[in-house]
Amino acid sequence: MLFTSTVAVSAIFNEPFMQWFKEQGWEVHYACRDDLRETHANKHFCISFNRSPQSVDNFRAYGQLKNIIAAEKYDIIHCHTPMAGVITRLAARNARQLGTKVLYTAHGFHFYKGAPLQNWLLYYPVEKFLSKYTDCLVVMNEEDYVVAKSFKAGKVEKIDGVGVSLTKFAPVSLEEKSKLRNIHGYSDNDLILLYTAEFIPRKNHRFMLETFKELTSKIPSIKLLLAGKGSILEDMKHLSKHLGIENSVVFLGFCKNIPDMCRIADIQVSSSFQEGLPINILEGMATGLPVVCSKIRGHVDLLSNGAGILFDIRDKTAFISAIEQLHQNPIKRKELSSIGMQDTKKFSLENALKRMAGIYTCYMQ
Repeated sequence: MLFTSTVAVSAIFNEPFMQWFKEQGWEVHYACRDDLRETHANKHFCISFNRSPQSVDNFRAYGQLKNIIAAEKYDIIHCHTPMAGVITRLAARNARQLGTKVLYTAHGFHFYKGAPLQNWLLYYPVEKFLSKYTDCLVVMNEEDYVVAKSFKAGKVEKIDGVGVSLTKFAPVSLEEKSKLRNIHGYSDNDLILLYTAEFIPRKNHRFMLETFKELTSKIPSIKLLLAGKGSILEDMKHLSKHLGIENSVVFLGFCKNIPDMCRIADIQVSSSFQEGLPINILEGMATGLPVVCSKIRGHVDLLSNGAGILFDIRDKTAFISAIEQLHQNPIKRKELSSIGMQDTKKFSLENALKRMAGIYTCYMQ
């Protein structure tokens, strides 16, 4: 069994599924751009994947992966993320003719309602073409599912995300929350917003910081925690200083204690332009946080029962109003919290494992 993804961070989401395969007696390999440590994979390959479709690295990646697939003779290959998905399916064409089954999980197509025209011109034809080299195309939201059904994949399956651990992400008592805040240097009076997202343009951190600037004048005790790293991290740090909000914004970097950050926070936020079925929102909901996020594919799927407030992607006034509303209305926060915790049961890691095990079993003969 081979898993592939462009970067190693995706391996975090695949860990439970790698472990499941090993429990079934399978040997599991993983291929991605970065060095991979502390994983359930028996073997790891560093491949020259690059997120940019124009990068020559991807031509090298194709050759590297094609050689590995020919040598290892996999029974199943499961690729994730756009560029790794493209290169893996191209590299595995000969292997498919010999019986290898190829699965691809789209964590959110780059073409979607409201996406730039160039996304549709570039990514839609590629995904449609490559679907004929895909035994099973797995999607995570209704919008992608409707599009995928028009493709030529052997099978299309819709899942409820990669799963969130309801034991790892769970609410705590007010007393425990207060203790955790004290440990991390926050007071009970602080209103803490949490945004967990890679620092890349489509996560729209600029909107979050510029809007947060206005919120600091309305709610002096407000704090914004930003967890993640990425290509625009330094630019966003400079922006926070330029806006004069550096004392209220905390850049956590790559954060291993996200569960604790969820437990000390009051509201989970997201200003993302594009999502599949975002795990950060699920983690917040499971911990009992009300959500304020952009009205886009993926967010809409998760908040269909009212676990949070959606705002139009460029509407700063709507975002500010939503935060003020929740700040002033603890009863409303509690109501949204209750809905969110109930809804996340459907998206539990346990259910995700059962769902994917059912899909995998079809190709394990």
